[in-house]
Amino acid sequence: MDSFSSPTGSSSKFSTDEFMDNLKTQLAQAYAQQFVETLTGKCFEKCITKPGSSMSGSDSSCVSRCVDRYIEATGIISRALFNAPR
Repeated sequence: MDSFSSPTGSSSKFSTDEFMDNLKTQLAQAYAQQFVETLTGKCFEKCITKPGSSMSGSDSSCVSRCVDRYIEATGIISRALFNAPR
């Protein structure tokens, strides 16, 4: 017996559609968290030369450009993967 069926074989508490919606939501949240962590790590490493209590103007500009480029690159890759002819 699995966690999606009861001992009598009747349907589970959640419908398949509800399960898939929940799964999609969890995957989207995990992807967003991973995206932010990757972005933060890469842009911090590239742009923050002297960590301190505040960012310099050049560090702030660098982070902004880094984030913009990373988001743009991710969009290009996503469009190429999901819109490619099959």
